[in-house]
This record gives sequence, structure tokens and C-alpha cells, in this order.
Amino acid sequence: MRRRGVLAAIGVASIGGLAGCGGSAPTEDDGGEDGEGGRNDTGTDDLPTDWPSGTYADYDAATVTVRSPEDDDLGAVRAAIADTREKRYLGLSDATSLPENAGMLFVFSEPRDSLRFVMREMDFGIDIIYADAEGTITRIHNAPEPGPNEDGSEQRYPGSGQYVLEVPYKWTDRNGIEVGDTLAFDL
Repeated sequence: MRRRGVLAAIGVASIGGLAGCGGSAPTEDDGGEDGEGGRNDTGTDDLPTDWPSGTYADYDAATVTVRSPEDDDLGAVRAAIADTREKRYLGLSDATSLPENAGMLFVFSEPRDSLRFVMREMDFGIDIIYADAEGTITRIHNAPEPGPNEDGSEQRYPGSGQYVLEVPYKWTDRNGIEVGDTLAFDL
């Protein structure tokens, strides 16, 4: 079964108007690194070297580091960038799994008040992290895979923001990540 994570904004017309990232992103500020490595205390040495792959092999990628309000590094992932309407709609639907410390960063040109992820045809669970224009996390969902004989369309996870990060299920719990922490990355 294919895994499908479909991002749906409330109002079909608003989805059609989304394209790319027009603003600046929260910066990694990693002392001049190029986004391939980052700071060693974030666990970036453990980032997968084979992600993105498959359908996503031609996607741009970035290291996304999560920091506490005290600027402690909590964790990092190598994220495929979904910055067009088509990439955001496809999401991770063609992935059969998501490596540990890997993810997908959905980028919008401006903050959105009403976003919603649904778990159609999901084969595995994910965490869904919403962040505002400054990268501050506003909401986190642990979204389990659908049960037997369920397609996941009833599993809906609302939030708001300019960035949405999908990571492996309960990754946020394993790394102590909470609302108020910050995503940092260079696009």
C-alpha cells in the first residue's frame, strides 16, 4: 500500500494559489556550514546520507535543527523540501518508510491560519510539526498510521504556520521537542 500524506488547506482556492517560498527562513546560524553538516552537538553526524531518495531524489534538501528557547540543540533531521503546490500535495505519499533523522519540510510563501494534514493511505506514523514565520513551533501532532481497514482520511491534524515539518513517529518525544521550540534551517 502506498503511504499518502496529503496537505490540505481549508478552502480549495487557497491551495491553488500556493507556490514556493517568497520570504526568508529561520537561519541555521551554524558558523558558516553549508547545511550538509551543521553543528556536531545537534546529532547531524547521524543524519541519513541516502535521503531524499526515490521519488524525492531530485528535491532540494536542508538540515533542520530544533532548538529550545534557551538555544539548546534538541535534534536535527535531513529534510526534503516541498516548496511547490505539487510537492506539497504529493507529500511523502510515495515513501514506504521514513529513515530516523529524516523528514520533509513543507514551505509556504506566507503564514497560513488554517492548514490540515490528513493521513490517507499511510503505511507508517509521523509527527507533524507546525511552525510560524520565525520558525517557532506552534503545534505538534503524533499521527499514528491508520488502523486495519482504514484509509486514514478521517485522521486530520490542524495547525497554522508558514512551515510544517514531518518527521518519524514520536521523534519529537524522543528528542524532548515542545511547542515554543524553534526550527532553524537555510533554504
